[in-house]
Amino acid sequence: MYAHIMVPIDGTPTSQCAIRHAKAMAQAFGSSILLLYVIDPYPFTGIGTDLAYGQAQYVVEANDQAQQALQQARQELEAQGIPVETLTLEGSVVQNTISQVVQERDISLIVMASHGRSGLEKLLLGSTTDRVLGAVHVPVLVVRRPADEPEDAPQEAA
Repeated sequence: MYAHIMVPIDGTPTSQCAIRHAKAMAQAFGSSILLLYVIDPYPFTGIGTDLAYGQAQYVVEANDQAQQALQQARQELEAQGIPVETLTLEGSVVQNTISQVVQERDISLIVMASHGRSGLEKLLLGSTTDRVLGAVHVPVLVVRRPADEPEDAPQEAA
């Protein structure tokens, strides 16, 4: 039913929860998984007129973090015999990047984490999950970190 599952990750413990759910879905349906890490190349747009200083360093560090997160998730999934592909893309509008990958890669299900922001934090940062729900035409499984699990808690393989 879900031959190709995409899991957008950001390296946080909350995205680890999405990986655990995607692993269970892939095992149940014999699916492959695409792990996607989207890097916003211009995270400070609108703050100043000239932020070129430090931009190259930011992109290099963001790519390093992406590769570490993707490699860790890949190892966890491959250890369970799940076919995995990883992809790192730059995109300042994350939901558009995710939507484009869904179309190009024939994705049948997205499993993604929601950080559960509310109030001023949601107003300032927005909700990537909400925007993805409005941008794609495939099912989206939204995963939240368990309430009793601290944000910085080490994650166990499920």
